[in-house]
Amino acid sequence: MSAQRTALVTGANRGIGLEVSRQLAGKGFHVFLTARNRKAGIKAAAALQEQGGKVTFVELDVANPESIKRAAKEVAAAINHLDVLVNNAGVLADSDGDVLQTDPVVVLKTIDTNALGPLRVTQAFARLLGKSDSGRVINVSSGAGALHDMDNYAPAYSISKTALNAVTRQLAAALKSKGVAVNSVSPGWVRTDMGGTGAPRSVGQGADGIRWLATKAPKDLTGQFVQDRNTIPW
Repeated sequence: MSAQRTALVTGANRGIGLEVSRQLAGKGFHVFLTARNRKAGIKAAAALQEQGGKVTFVELDVANPESIKRAAKEVAAAINHLDVLVNNAGVLADSDGDVLQTDPVVVLKTIDTNALGPLRVTQAFARLLGKSDSGRVINVSSGAGALHDMDNYAPAYSISKTALNAVTRQLAAALKSKGVAVNSVSPGWVRTDMGGTGAPRSVGQGADGIRWLATKAPKDLTGQFVQDRNTIPW
């Protein structure tokens, strides 16, 4: 097995995904930076390469099973194990929505990307994760998906993140025997294209908990919801 640690980050051409890729590359990981927009992904990977990181761009659309299959084949040809998978890609289609007026089609499309996307990607990379001596899957969720404190904000998005947390629990149980930890993480409200300029957290702060789960969290921490390096209620 190669001594170099490896990571794959989805939705990584900007925002939190790009910052996580930058931080992991800075920690010596070979990072597979993925995005559905090929031009933007290549540009992002090149920028990190200029900073000295070992970063490889792979085109991947989490809502497209064929795209995922092609990406998994490409990555498997380059490495023999995957240490960290960060399921970061996501969409927010209804920030001003009212659940009584929400179009169920929007809910289904949001779930397809935000919850089923991470499920598809993890299924595709489970074999490589199982070959790591400390495989870790990190699903980027949101406090909006926490049932204990849910309100009427962004119904489709919130429902999709609750579903993602259920995916996390299922995957944690399924991959435990392979020594792969699976957790959800809330990065908080972060200044990104999705979070807006009024958000209180920088992308660096938002990425911190993800980097911690990828590099320093206890190996037996799995099936949990994490924010600021602490477990939080579902």
